Amino acid sequence: MADHTEYLPDVKTYHAEVDEAAVKGIVKHCGIALAKRDSSLVSASDKSELDRVRDSFLKKKLGLTAPDAELDAAVKEVADTMKADRSKSRVTFYYLLAKKYDRLADFH
Repeated sequence: MADHTEYLPDVKTYHAEVDEAAVKGIVKHCGIALAKRDSSLVSASDKSELDRVRDSFLKKKLGLTAPDAELDAAVKEVADTMKADRSKSRVTFYYLLAKKYDRLADFH
């Protein structure tokens, strides 16, 4: 499994007060997906990828029940926040979504 400390600098780029335990939990949640470069990144230009983030992470993992349009807006907001970064780390992307919904403690 990936070492969560390698993701801390990227998360700190977007949130100075990083919850290290939450990063560790997100890395554990992502598991094998982090082993390959392609699956360790979120492609913000791929609608099916963003739908997967909405359905698998926001709905399934976080248990959010908001309408798809609202969840899609949150995913787009994070993608826009990270737009300067061509390689959007899945860990950072998920961290920012969990932070937005005040759900970082779910990963402790």
